[in-house]
Amino acid sequence: MLRIAGAVSIVVSFGLIVWGIVTLYDYNMRFGRMWVTPAVKPYEDPLPVMDTRTVPVDGGENRYRLAAPADLQSPFGLGQAEVLKAGQQEYGYYCIQCHGRNYDGLGTVGQSFAPIPSDLRSDKVQSMPEGQLFKEISYGLPGGRQPALASTIAVDERWRIIGFIKSLGVRK
Repeated sequence: MLRIAGAVSIVVSFGLIVWGIVTLYDYNMRFGRMWVTPAVKPYEDPLPVMDTRTVPVDGGENRYRLAAPADLQSPFGLGQAEVLKAGQQEYGYYCIQCHGRNYDGLGTVGQSFAPIPSDLRSDKVQSMPEGQLFKEISYGLPGGRQPALASTIAVDERWRIIGFIKSLGVRK
């Protein structure tokens, strides 16, 4: 009986030591375990306030889909600093994986495509009207080279990304 109690005592002691090490790791390292990430505990965060423009009340996405590219114009002025800054940030969210940090189509994901995604600083892209860019980003290209992102990226974000892309200029 004494041997069993001793063995149980050793196992419990070992378990407490391991638990202490894991807890020390979780609370004192730059990155923790999965159970302390917001993705696992979303109920602890307050719900975000929904943008009032989320649900269209006057035509919504369909008016862009049906419009001719020449009729589409950005609601933002080209070259505005705050629009370009927001567009650059949104490019980082949605586009950088395929088009890359240098806008050349050699992003982490884009390198695996054949042919690679377009160079956003090419003469072809930079000379394209903004309405055409909007349609290609929103509804994709035939053959699947550019996926349709209308359901992923909000309308204003698409326009800001286009403003940022146009600000890059032609690669020399």
